[in-house]
Formats: sequence, structure tokens, C-alpha cells
Amino acid sequence: MTGPRTSRYARDVAVVAFAQSDHLRRTDELSEVEMVMPVLHQVLAATGLKAGEIGFTCSGSSDYLAGRAFSFTMTLDGVGAWPPISESHVEMDGAWALYEAWVKIQTGEADTALVYSYGKSSPGSVRDVLTRQLDPYYLAPLWPDSVALAALQAQALVDAGETDEPALAAIAARSRADAGANPHAQLRGAVPQGDYQVRPLRTGDCPPVGDGVAAVVLAAGDLARQLCDRPAWITGIDHRIEAHGLGLRDLTDSPSTRIAAQHAGLFDAPVDTAELHAPFSSQEVVLRKALALGDTVAVNPSGGALAANPMMAAGLIRIGEAAARIHRGASDRAVAHATSGPCLQQNLVAVLEGDTR
Repeated sequence: MTGPRTSRYARDVAVVAFAQSDHLRRTDELSEVEMVMPVLHQVLAATGLKAGEIGFTCSGSSDYLAGRAFSFTMTLDGVGAWPPISESHVEMDGAWALYEAWVKIQTGEADTALVYSYGKSSPGSVRDVLTRQLDPYYLAPLWPDSVALAALQAQALVDAGETDEPALAAIAARSRADAGANPHAQLRGAVPQGDYQVRPLRTGDCPPVGDGVAAVVLAAGDLARQLCDRPAWITGIDHRIEAHGLGLRDLTDSPSTRIAAQHAGLFDAPVDTAELHAPFSSQEVVLRKALALGDTVAVNPSGGALAANPMMAAGLIRIGEAAARIHRGASDRAVAHATSGPCLQQNLVAVLEGDTR
């Protein structure tokens, strides 16, 4: 039996299916379309829906990774855009595509949505590519890469006494150990911390570079219960952004994450699962504090971004992994987090709940 569930929004919307690819270091033999199609087929098959029965489709990706403008249009071949479909795209992680799809359903313009995202990071140097999102006048000309900036944040945490290198190594080891049960993870099991990339971050504190795809299906109200035995209801979702200039921010804290969590209703009740998009071990320290997560919460039981970090898909995967735990009864109330930009600049928080049992 399912019990009553309250919502703060006009319509109840749930994640009813989630699928992802195996995340690999390189997929030279596959185009983006060939990567996306099997995952889309899998997620639709889980609901029994056909592409033509989806009310809205939204994707997330980055032209910088593909190296060409409007690269997302080619993956519509994998969706099937004829007859014409209602479709949109965000130049962001797929978590933000999910937010747009959720808004579309809230307006009543659609009852179902297909959300997918993908990234092929292997062809280029991700550390160099990500410098292009920095302030173009003061920071970008210095070419500080993503690992160097994360190391600044990690050192600030160490200097503040909030963590140390053994604690960061323990986060990395736990994440890789948990990934042992995740067949899609790129790195699984015991992985040595390795040499320093940029002190105090070692190789094990940094995310792997790889390629991957993720997709979810959203549905509203009673339709969600028809499509899924135990829907993962999105009872709260919000995203916030912090100052672009790193010198204007306290890198040991993430107020945007905390504010997003407040508006999403995270602090209204305890959660048992947290899927955090923390590409660096030090960022888990920041996010745990911002979200007030206690030791009883299972953090990144999938292994998180330290085990697989496909650019533009890793945030959507956090929502999908949290939803999947609710689907199979391993969680009742979970929080999922996605980030974009240097040092946790932009943050999205979603609260997911299953019907009471």
C-alpha cells in the first residue's frame, strides 16, 4: 500500500526510469549517436513507451567537447525526430535539462519527458578545455586548469582544518570500493592514490576522464504510477549560482548549494541517500557541510564522480542513481546534487521520495 505524499508544486512529477552506458576511458569507435541510441532504447523499454508517446524531449551536452557548433542536433537521429517532436537542449549537464523538462511538465504542456545527456571527453584535454569557462579578462589568460583550481579549494579546506590528506584519501577509497557494485563505473575497487596532480590532490582525489551517456524518463501524477512500480517523486528541486570571480568566494563553503537545498525542502526531513556530484574528493567535504549530511546517510553508494565522471552527464547520473535506489526500495528519501563551473560555482539540488510503504 502507498500512503499520501504532499507536494509543494502544481503537479507531482517523478523519475520513472533511468539508464546509463558503461563509462569508458575512450570510445573512439563510436559516434555520439551510436553512444546515445542504446541508452535511449533501454530507458524507453523500461517504461513501455515509444518515442512518439513522449511529450517533451530535452538534452544536455557541450559543443566545446565535440569541437563543433550545434553538435547536439546529430543525436536527435538517435531519438527519432520525425514525425516532429517537442524538443529542447541546454548547453549544460543533463541535470539542468531535467530541470527544464520538469518545468515543462509543471506548465501542463507535457505529461512525460525524455531527458538525456552525453559527453565524449576523450578526444581532447579536458583540463585545458574547462579553462574556457573562466572569467575571460583576469583568470582565463592565466590558464589555470580545473585540477589546479580544485587544488586551491582543497588547500583552503586543509588550511581551515576541515580536512587533511588522509581524510581525502579515505573518501576516494570509499568511493572506488562502493563502485565495485556498479557495473557501469569506469573505475572500480581498490585504486592507488598515486602521485600528486597538484598538491594536495593526488590522482585518486581527481575524477577519471571518460565518455558516457545517461537518460531518464519523467512522468506526472497517476501516469507515473502506471509506468513504474515505485516512482521517485521529485518533491523539491532548485539551482543557484555563485560569483564568477573565485576571489569573491569562500572556497571552503557552498552557500549556493545550501540555498538550493533549502528551497528544495531538503531540511524538512532526514534523507537516507545522497548522490553528490563531487568530481574531487575535497568537494565532498564542502557539500556534506552545505547539505548538513550526517554519518548515517549513504553518500555516493554508486561510487560517484570519482568512479565515473562523463562530462555533461555526471550530474544527471546522480539524479538517476538516487531515483534507481528509490525504485528498488533501497531508499525512501534521497538528495541528488549536480554542479557546473570551477570549484562548485553552480549547484542544483533535487529531493526525491518514494511512496510510503
